[in-house]
Amino acid sequence: MAKFEIKLDGLKVYAHHGVFEFERALGQEFILDATLTVESGLNDELDESVSYAVVAETLVQDAKSNPVNLLETLAHRLHTKLMELSPRILAATVIVHKPNAPIDLEFTDVSVSYSGGRD
Repeated sequence: MAKFEIKLDGLKVYAHHGVFEFERALGQEFILDATLTVESGLNDELDESVSYAVVAETLVQDAKSNPVNLLETLAHRLHTKLMELSPRILAATVIVHKPNAPIDLEFTDVSVSYSGGRD
């Protein structure tokens, strides 16, 4: 077995997270990034690794459900979901971007990241 890093950047999802009622009612685009450290075989077999398609689907489906107030809460929850996918995932970092955050100033992005591994 060898250790690899799987990165998924710029996954777009329309969801209803936020502190303000209009964010919950109208929703907005969030962008998700994930970096996973995985233990994988070298035999060119998917069952010896982690499917990035499954990772993407897991992130999108969870981000669309159960709206929360804080990006911190969402990032932690998404991290937990990823760690539950496979014992091959040794550690993960999830970044939640909210490029249309309700800030009355010009800015490019707001993001929160959460990182952790197996206990």
